[in-house]
Amino acid sequence: MKSKVGKRAETLLTHSGRHPFDHFGTVNTPVYRASTLLQETVADYKRTKGPREPRYGRRGTPTTFTLEDMISDVEGADGCILASSGLNAVSLAVLSQVKAGDHVLMADCVYGPARNLANHVLTRMNVTTTFFASDIGAGIADLFQPNTRVVYLETPGSQTFDMQDIPAIARVAKAKGAVVMTDNTWGTPLYFKPFEHGCDISIHAATKYIVGHSDAMLGAVSYTAEMEESLRNMAGWLGVYASPDDIYLGSRGMRTLAVRLAQHQKSALEMAEFLLSRREVDRVLYPPHPSSAGHDIWKRDFTGGSGLMGVVLKPVSDAAVASMLDGLELYGMGASWGGFESLILPANPSSNRTAAPWTEPGQLLRIHVGLEHIDDLTADLGAGLDRLQMAD
Repeated sequence: MKSKVGKRAETLLTHSGRHPFDHFGTVNTPVYRASTLLQETVADYKRTKGPREPRYGRRGTPTTFTLEDMISDVEGADGCILASSGLNAVSLAVLSQVKAGDHVLMADCVYGPARNLANHVLTRMNVTTTFFASDIGAGIADLFQPNTRVVYLETPGSQTFDMQDIPAIARVAKAKGAVVMTDNTWGTPLYFKPFEHGCDISIHAATKYIVGHSDAMLGAVSYTAEMEESLRNMAGWLGVYASPDDIYLGSRGMRTLAVRLAQHQKSALEMAEFLLSRREVDRVLYPPHPSSAGHDIWKRDFTGGSGLMGVVLKPVSDAAVASMLDGLELYGMGASWGGFESLILPANPSSNRTAAPWTEPGQLLRIHVGLEHIDDLTADLGAGLDRLQMAD
């Protein structure tokens, strides 16, 4: 591809990061499994290297750079660093921006392990965290302290799919001199562009939609140019890296991201309609659906939606919920998502919320709508809801 200018996301997903004639004409960049990268001369060994020059396998190879380029190009970032998992990426992003005595503002709805980082790691560094409700918007200005360094967002939020007004929050943060970062795993580089909405850093559990096949662990941190030095320094100090085989699987997954997400979204919207038709359901948490809280923000800021949603049941017994879930044929019960398969899990956000407590009386279920035919998925889930009704 001679120029990326004006190219649409689907084209970038197909062509970014590929240099076939640098690799014997291969369409896909090969897997470089390397720890030692040799230097030709003493002078070359002693010379300060750039981020794309051979130094040490952990610092990257052409396998690494292919996926970094794809993510950067599609998301609109100035650069990207790969990590061994989504949590590794979260840790890199946050630790690169804070020092002892700093203060962090974090959305109350974030991924549980990100909250654990704040409560169990940052506290050891004398970094304090204030959690805030997702609907705070520009009102976040009231929570800033003189030492506030980072505003950490995740929209939609984990489990409850709360939407934050990122542009409004980012404007306040910029005026206060804070770094804005967001977990963009749900939106993916395709459907949400954090840098167009005021963010400095975007974090991905690439294990999920970027890999797309439930067979690799991977994280990614993309960023604006101003963040590069702090992020690359911290990645070097912490030894942040990713397996070349997992990176290759991430690159392969990215090539089909657009077609996969289109199907996930189509089926998820149909699933939302089906669930809303059932009397056992109280409400559906899926921002692309007009009935969902936060739909207006999603419609303004996002260009699509993925396959992950929540559903709140009307109050029933735990035994009834177990009867529903245990008999499902097409939904696995597993803690990840973003693969080709459908998943379902009971969730309880109440233990992870302080600024906006979760008080729903009905059971919350998290559903990942996979690539199976939607009629088969709704039939299986409908039979489960029938079992729930009979068991209660």
